[in-house]
Amino acid sequence: MLSVGHGCVDVYQGSVAALIPFFVAERSYAYAVASGIVLAASLLSSVAQPFFGVLTDRWALPWLLPVSTLLGGAGVALSGLSGSYGLTLVFVAVSGVGVAAYHPESARVARIASQGSHTAMGWFSLGGNIGFAAAPFMVTAAVATGGLRLTPLLILPATVGSVLCLPVLRALARAETAAGRGSPVPPAKREHDDTRSFVKLSCAVAFRSVAFMGLSTFIALYARQRTGGGTTSGTVALSVLYLGGAVGTVLGGRLATRFDRVAVVRGAYLAGIVAVAGTVLVPGPVLYLFVALTSASLYVPFSLQVTLGQDYLPSRMGTASGVTLGLAVSVGGVAGPLIGALADATSLRTALLPLILMPGLACLMVSTLREPPVHRLVAPEPVPERQP
Repeated sequence: MLSVGHGCVDVYQGSVAALIPFFVAERSYAYAVASGIVLAASLLSSVAQPFFGVLTDRWALPWLLPVSTLLGGAGVALSGLSGSYGLTLVFVAVSGVGVAAYHPESARVARIASQGSHTAMGWFSLGGNIGFAAAPFMVTAAVATGGLRLTPLLILPATVGSVLCLPVLRALARAETAAGRGSPVPPAKREHDDTRSFVKLSCAVAFRSVAFMGLSTFIALYARQRTGGGTTSGTVALSVLYLGGAVGTVLGGRLATRFDRVAVVRGAYLAGIVAVAGTVLVPGPVLYLFVALTSASLYVPFSLQVTLGQDYLPSRMGTASGVTLGLAVSVGGVAGPLIGALADATSLRTALLPLILMPGLACLMVSTLREPPVHRLVAPEPVPERQP
């Protein structure tokens, strides 16, 4: 249920990028202006996500799961109703806050449910990848014929996701009641924190974000140019980018059961250099193959970086989750308008060329990291009843 619920939330991260071609076509936005919409969603989300992470370090806040799911959906659903660029930014920013509120607490709960299993956390992340992948099809189905005025239809995944959260809340409440515990979360010892390694890991996440978010913002438009296709070719390219992430996430969890996480992350970023270069430089239908390879190589580290961050900062797992998950979208969102401005001044191909460097810089950041010990979060165990 957590995995499916995660997908229902991450639909709205994918929807913002999927709506960009429709904003460009219907409102004649330039590249830089259109990428500002992605920035609005990601920037506020990035600021809010560590804040919610700090809160979940102090208190368990499972009620955030359904509330934040609905908030994320409502913002995207309202984004197409007004022709005002300012109101559009406000609505997607509201959606970003909902997404930000969801991830740190859901990562904490998923860590409890997974009992430290990398494979299980991979499945949790897979749900988000599938949500990303489904977003272009949902957006196209909703607005391709009727235009942006039909974006309210996109509230449906949020409704489903919020309902799926309710059994999770009940299960957590029963566990806490049985254990006789309240909502405060006891902190781990701070001497176990490896802040230096966490900072290096965060830099790697930031570089990955620039590569992935830069491509996700412009790949639909770029695919049309490179393949000579129409709207469908752009939708397919964006979906391949997201579906490749689903494959990469599962593969990352599997590999981490055989090799240490740092080695898997390092190897994935090395492969990512070649994959991103192929996406930017190779013309024609082969573009789709390199898009899939790029997505897989950038998503193999995704769930592993979340658990690595939690293990480098075991006394502040919520903060670690908020930072790693927040940076995964925020820095790329900030870079989006810069890429768009460069594309307006030169060409989209020229603007995407710097993305080839990003996986290499991420690999450099993780090259000196060591595998940390795994710190387990456990669910409260029932207090045994006294025998008469």
